[in-house]
Amino acid sequence: MANIREIKSRIQSIQDTMKITNAMYMISQTKLRKAKRSLDETEEYFITLQNMMDRILRHLPDVENKYFDKRPKKAPSERVTGIIAVTADKGLAGAYNHNVIRLAERELSQRGKCRLFIVGEVGRRYFANKGVEIAEEFKYTAQNPTLHRARIISETVIDEFLRGELDEVYIIYTGMRNGMVSDNESVKLLPMGFEAENDVMKAAHMASEKLKLVPGPDEVINNIVPDIISGYVYSTLVEAFCAEQSARMLAMESANNNAGSMIHDLSIEYNRVRQALITQEITEVIAGAKAQKKKKARKVQEA
Repeated sequence: MANIREIKSRIQSIQDTMKITNAMYMISQTKLRKAKRSLDETEEYFITLQNMMDRILRHLPDVENKYFDKRPKKAPSERVTGIIAVTADKGLAGAYNHNVIRLAERELSQRGKCRLFIVGEVGRRYFANKGVEIAEEFKYTAQNPTLHRARIISETVIDEFLRGELDEVYIIYTGMRNGMVSDNESVKLLPMGFEAENDVMKAAHMASEKLKLVPGPDEVINNIVPDIISGYVYSTLVEAFCAEQSARMLAMESANNNAGSMIHDLSIEYNRVRQALITQEITEVIAGAKAQKKKKARKVQEA
């Protein structure tokens, strides 16, 4: 059984750790609110762009453009897939990083030639240690998802796609279903596509709207698509950041609960050891008093 000093030291150590986990919980909570506010401020603009693209495609379903080029003549063995994996810059967030990395590894193994683009220090270190070649890493992005950083990522993959170095581009991230539940997702960014509407819905939309593209469909699409992709990348970065903070909050809450249970158990053990020490001291005092009483009795008999 540990002595009373060791138990007090362990309790103090756990309490000090709880101060850190509580602080991390509150910091993540603040960052989560801030990120959600940033997304809400810009989301309407990108939704408008997406709706505009949907209108164009409703009227011109057979439009040909470089951003829609699926390169059907290219052999599957020669196709190159770009994968953007969004991880965090640090751990202590439960299985957040592990789940993204596992999905990225599965995508890399299922596809032929791949070029890997990494967001986040955790993903960079992992794949570097595994010997996986990283085409480009975007530093300081996971902890600070801004529209400027999203444009850098989107422009990088768009340029490679237009040059023919990439045939497809996917982004892997953790999306938020609600405040507590998140899922890992793999979404295609390029080539762009759209879901065909049924004839009734399509006719209803086209009858209720007029569309004029100046100077022409190709020029309008060329101006809209880069912003749409940048907006989607930005939203994925912010969603991933929110999911990271939510996962870290849950991890810190679990750590606090476990620490509270440990302190409870150690406090019970501390009281038991303390009571045992008090009992031992009382026993020793009684034994000493009896010994003194016997000693005095012997002296009286000898006298």
